[in-house]
Amino acid sequence: RALGGLKEKELRKQREQIGMIFQHFNLLMQKSVLENVCFPMYIQGKKKKEAREKAEELLEIVGLKEKANAFPSQLSGGQKQRVGIARALANDTKVLLCDEATSALDPQTTKAILELIRDINKKLQLTVVVITHEMQVIKDLCDKVAVLDHGVIAENGTVLEIFTNPKEPITKEFMSVLSSNELPAAYRNGKVHKEYIKDATMLLRLTFIGESADNPVIAGLIRKFPELDISILFGDLSQIQMVQFGRMIIGLDGKEDQIKDAIKSLMEQDLKVEVI
Repeated sequence: RALGGLKEKELRKQREQIGMIFQHFNLLMQKSVLENVCFPMYIQGKKKKEAREKAEELLEIVGLKEKANAFPSQLSGGQKQRVGIARALANDTKVLLCDEATSALDPQTTKAILELIRDINKKLQLTVVVITHEMQVIKDLCDKVAVLDHGVIAENGTVLEIFTNPKEPITKEFMSVLSSNELPAAYRNGKVHKEYIKDATMLLRLTFIGESADNPVIAGLIRKFPELDISILFGDLSQIQMVQFGRMIIGLDGKEDQIKDAIKSLMEQDLKVEVI
């Protein structure tokens, strides 16, 4: 249901089922961990005993049951964010908003928090909406992604679709953080042509998805075209939603007809081929 079409009273009711995890935790420093988690339930009018019992259950879910009587100043950044997650779940949340929830944390703590959010998503069957500029967070956590450009959706789709085949310039810029969309450093200051030029290197970007990532593509190309000089200038292999994803930039040196045959041979295989 579109929230923008709701009346104010209906919107307030819907907001009760939306939890929020903030970038800088936003905990009440003068209250204990347990009282911080109880706070939204007190606002909703729950009795103190009921609220404390629910808060204890949530602290156990986020792995902080033994810190119930501690104060935020006594916690690490990761522990503070876990309190924030427990608090966001206090009112039987159906939608969990994560506003740059890991950008204030170190890489190891970020990984642990993402694993916790993913685990909560599966256990509690709630929707998690992540707002972030960290592409690694999207890659590790999300199923679908929408790229915003000045408040307008520029591109959207599954994480696999967007990461492996970005179409819009802003999306390609974001993706370059994880995989090279640029020319190799040695070629960036020279003139680049799409067509064949004698004694120049033909640069290709190869994208592998799924089973094709395990195929010995370059070894096969070398055997099939022994007179070509084939160099690997960049290579990367990772997983997106349990699917293998790899990207490679190669250089081809040799006669024009052989290079054209090599490109044709690559295009006949289960991979994406771009002439840079």
